[in-house]
Amino acid sequence: MTTSRGHQGAHGIGQVEKQLNQQAQAAEEIQGSNATDQAVLEASNQHSEVLEEIIDTQSE
Repeated sequence: MTTSRGHQGAHGIGQVEKQLNQQAQAAEEIQGSNATDQAVLEASNQHSEVLEEIIDTQSE
């Protein structure tokens, strides 16, 4: 039973995350996003050269 409860909890969390993302997108469409939000979003989408160097170093 514990596995089933854990699975239900994980599924519920996924649903909550999806709903929160939808609400955030709706709010952004209505209000627009501020400069800080845009900067964080851009930074999160940038390719990380530092991470690439770490992976290359460890694979050698």
